[in-house]
Amino acid sequence: MQTCCDCGQMRVLGAVLAACLLVACAPAKPGLLVDLTYSFGQDTVYWPHNKPFQWERTDWGMTQGGYWYASAAFSASEHGGTHLDAPIHFGRGSRTVDQIPLEQLTGPAVVVDVRSSCEQQPDYELTVGDLQTWESRHGRIPDGAIVLMLSGWGQRWPDRPRYLGSRTPDNPLTLHFPGFSREAASFLVTQRAVRGLGIDTASIDPGRSRDFPVHRVLGEADAYALENVASLDRLPPSGATLWALPIKIEGGTGSPVRIVAQVP
Repeated sequence: MQTCCDCGQMRVLGAVLAACLLVACAPAKPGLLVDLTYSFGQDTVYWPHNKPFQWERTDWGMTQGGYWYASAAFSASEHGGTHLDAPIHFGRGSRTVDQIPLEQLTGPAVVVDVRSSCEQQPDYELTVGDLQTWESRHGRIPDGAIVLMLSGWGQRWPDRPRYLGSRTPDNPLTLHFPGFSREAASFLVTQRAVRGLGIDTASIDPGRSRDFPVHRVLGEADAYALENVASLDRLPPSGATLWALPIKIEGGTGSPVRIVAQVP
């Protein structure tokens, strides 16, 4: 005679077998999605003298009608946190945020890891040689790519003095962090037809820059920049696809952006 204990064990075994069957028959999961965006809040790092992110509740609680209602207001500079610099930021007559076509906001993600160089030199500038080394290992940078510089600076977020490389982070003349070189940016827009550049620091130009040559190269080429990109160390050097969708600000020079990558 089968005991109640045996019946219970049979039910558990049946449930396990059914679960295994469902897993075996389920379609393969799509590629892993990686969020490359920092949340916006009171600790979000902004460029010196730019208005920081502000958020306040305007309505929050139960109404007289007996239902819950919540609403808030936010404001901020275009250039802070994980954001997109539109070409017009440093390019007279170039495209504003709302004029960038959707197809330009996605593309193959190319991640150039120069963390070891940046550890030794906080003002390091990514070189054409770094790009050639990457290509010798992974193949030619594809046209329409979005090239991302992995400096390792993300581990300093959101410690503003460490992230901006200065004990006086409100003074833009004292900043120190890695960026692209003018030569590398020119190579990428003229020889590799990239759609944009991205970096895990506060600017695609190194912190000590005074005339922002990399921004100017991009602006003249009608290309954009992605700054304060999060979690770049979670992406492979090649093979991922990136989407960068900013708020569609009419006439905007920049915008907060949600950046997502799909890893194969």
